Amino acid sequence: MEANGVGKTARRCHISREDSDVKSVGDFGELDPWTAWAYKPRTISLLLIGTCVLVWASGALDPESSASNDIVTSVKRGVWAMIAVFLAYFLMQAPSTVLIRPHPAIWRLVHGMTVVYLVALTFLLFQNRDDARQFMKYLHPDLGVELPERSYGADCRIYVPENPKSRFINVYETLFDEFVLAHIFGWWGKAIMIRNQPLLWVLSIGFELMELTFRHMLPNFNECWWDSIILDILICNWFGIWAGMHTVRYFDGKTYEWVGISRQPNIIGKVKRTLSQFTPARWDKDEWHPLLGPWRFIQVLCLCVVFMTVELNTFFLKFCLWIPPRNPLIVYRLVLWWLIAIPTIREYNTYLQDRKPAKKVGAFCWLSLAICIVELLICVKFGHGLFPNPMPPWLITFWTTVGTTLMIFLLVWSWQIHQSVTKKMV
Repeated sequence: MEANGVGKTARRCHISREDSDVKSVGDFGELDPWTAWAYKPRTISLLLIGTCVLVWASGALDPESSASNDIVTSVKRGVWAMIAVFLAYFLMQAPSTVLIRPHPAIWRLVHGMTVVYLVALTFLLFQNRDDARQFMKYLHPDLGVELPERSYGADCRIYVPENPKSRFINVYETLFDEFVLAHIFGWWGKAIMIRNQPLLWVLSIGFELMELTFRHMLPNFNECWWDSIILDILICNWFGIWAGMHTVRYFDGKTYEWVGISRQPNIIGKVKRTLSQFTPARWDKDEWHPLLGPWRFIQVLCLCVVFMTVELNTFFLKFCLWIPPRNPLIVYRLVLWWLIAIPTIREYNTYLQDRKPAKKVGAFCWLSLAICIVELLICVKFGHGLFPNPMPPWLITFWTTVGTTLMIFLLVWSWQIHQSVTKKMV
C-alpha cells in the first residue's frame, strides 16, 4: 500500500509538471487551435530527434570518417555539443518562470543560457590573466591582442578654430559616435523593465558618478563635462527614459483581449496577433516605493547598486580581457543580460511586494546576483596591477561623506519609526 501511494504521488507530480505550461497559458483563456500544439509536451519525441542529431554530429556510427586530426577542433565541437545538450534539457525539463510570452520554453532556454554563462565565468575565474586573454581567442579569433587606449576627454574644447575640417569637430565626433544610439536604446530598455522614472534618474546620474569615480582607472571614462552632463544625461538618457516611460504608459492603459490567431478575420489581423505574441500577456504594475521604510529603501538601493555594478563590469571586463568595444562578444553579453534582466526585475519586484514571512527570491534573481559577483571577482583578480593610479583624495572624501550621510539618514529614519510605534503602543 505504501509503495502504491508513492507511485500515485509520483504520477501526479509528473502530470502536474507536464501540464504547468498549459495551465499558465490557460489563465488567459483557452488555447487557440493554431498554437495549442506548441504547449503540449513532446519530451520523448524531442529526445529521439536530439539523439539522431547527436549521432550524426558526433560520428558515432562512422568514427573514421568524422575523426579530426586537430585536437582543438575536436574539443571545440565537444564543448558546443555539451552546451547544446545542457540547453536542450533546460528547454524541456526546467521549471517555467513567471513569464509565459512568447512561450514558456523560451524563458526556460534563457534560464539554461544563464547557468551556462555563470559556469563559464566560474571557469574563467580560476585562470590567470594571460591565459584568460589567450583563451578568449577560442571565442573569437580577433581577441588576445592588447588594445590601444581610447580617451574621450583628450580635448574638451567645444570650438576648435585651427581644425580645417570643422571648428566643432569634438562635438561632431562625440555626437555621431556609434554608441550614442546604443545609449538611447539601452535606457529605453531599462525604462521598460524598471518602470519608475525617479529610480531611472537615480541610475542615470549614479552611473555618471561611477564614470567620474573610476576615470583614473579606465581611459574610456575620461569624458568632457559637456559630454557627460549634456550629451549623456540631458540628451541620451533623458530621451531613452522618456521613450521608455511612454511605452510603459501605452501598455499600462491598454486593454488586452487575446483573441487567437485562427479567430482573426483577415491576414492583417493574423499578422498583428502573431507579433503581439512577443508583447506581455499582462502588464503588471511595479510598485517599488523606496520611501516606504528604511528596509525597503535599502532593498531598492541594492537593486541600483547591482544595476550599476553590471554596467561597470562591462567596461572592466573589456579592459582586463582585451575585448574591443565593437567585438560581437560585447553584444552577445549585453543581449544575454537583457534577457536575464527581464524576468529578474519581475521576480524581484514580486519579492518586494510579497507579504509572506517565509519567502525567497526567484531563480533569475539568484543567478543575476551570482553572475554579477563572479564578473566582479574576475575584474578584481585580472585587474590586479593594471591600475597604478590611486583614487584622488577628493573622491575618497566625497564617497566617505555620502556613505556617512546615508547611514545617519537611515538611523534617524529608523529611530523616528521606532518612536512613533512606541507612542502608539502606549
